[in-house]
Amino acid sequence: MEFNGFLLLEWVLKSFILSLILLGGFAYLTWFERRVLARMQVRLGPNRVGWQGLLQPIADAIKLIFKEEFTPASAQKTLFFLAPILTVVPALIIVAVLPWGPDIQIGDFTLRLYIADINVGILYITAVASVAIYGITLAGWASNNKYALMGGLRSTAQMISYELSLGFCFVLVILLGGSMNLREIVAAQRDVWFAVLQPVGAAIFLIVALAELNRAPFDMPEAEQELAAGYHTEYSGMKFALFFMAEYTKMITLSAIAATLFFGGYREFWFLKDTVLSVDATPWLGPLYLLLKIVVLLFGMVWVRATLPRIRYDRLMSFGWKVLLPLTLILVFITSIGVVFGDLYGPLSVWLVVPIPSLIVGWLFTLAVDRSLRRKMYA
Repeated sequence: MEFNGFLLLEWVLKSFILSLILLGGFAYLTWFERRVLARMQVRLGPNRVGWQGLLQPIADAIKLIFKEEFTPASAQKTLFFLAPILTVVPALIIVAVLPWGPDIQIGDFTLRLYIADINVGILYITAVASVAIYGITLAGWASNNKYALMGGLRSTAQMISYELSLGFCFVLVILLGGSMNLREIVAAQRDVWFAVLQPVGAAIFLIVALAELNRAPFDMPEAEQELAAGYHTEYSGMKFALFFMAEYTKMITLSAIAATLFFGGYREFWFLKDTVLSVDATPWLGPLYLLLKIVVLLFGMVWVRATLPRIRYDRLMSFGWKVLLPLTLILVFITSIGVVFGDLYGPLSVWLVVPIPSLIVGWLFTLAVDRSLRRKMYA
């Protein structure tokens, strides 16, 4: 592709529009979460500012903008200021390689619904996702507060533990798709989603995503009964709002990544294949299908928060190192064998070698965890 001024303008416009969508999505995700939680807990939720409370995010933003900010006298001023920025920027730029739909032809112009199409898109996601931890760790250290520091250290240990399993989940997708390019991975799911071929891997990815987001039940870095507010204890006003924005923006981006890697991305649902509602026949439906999958995954995150209590920190770390890590290693081994069998004996052999043994192994690990918990309960 020849580089020119028009191409640069296209990149800038796409980046600007996508950033606006993410920021608007973050604002109304808070409203969505509060309304869903209220419904599950038999409450009303925000319903005073605007119809059904739809203007509540705007009211919250105005409040945070005008709220007085405090900086501890003994804090590391520069790092204290940069930490929220270092946390929120990766959440925005990680979506640069995600395909939001197929190419759409408008006259002589081809609209490409992605910012960058790189051959190592999964490596880019892994690298950018790892950067966000530095912002949280620096926030805890720069605050010169023992509770904030403990929250930052907890977050570091937790994210390192679960990023190993996250990396092996990426390996599963690379093996099944035969590529690290996200557009090719979506194309490989035209006939069947990878969540069907490797259901245990998809479930592990969703669990690890919650841990990466520091969301319940993995929100130990900000455990209020132990650490006041965790790594952002000393933050207020817009600096606190940036941490808040980073968490909810990452919820959207990780849901988009999960949908792209395991649930067909912008591809239609299986019962719409080869119909007029398929992406091949109606390309502009691609972004709508992806949006629908993102909303369903976000609802699942909110549902988990309303259902499961925060687990103990030692059990959180044990679950990451003793359960998820060896389980993902076994899944990589099973998937590798399935891919080889598929090349030798045809696609049908993949169905026999990958999903069924993976489910059996996942069931055995679940039994082992349940037995261990019961043993500790009656000890």
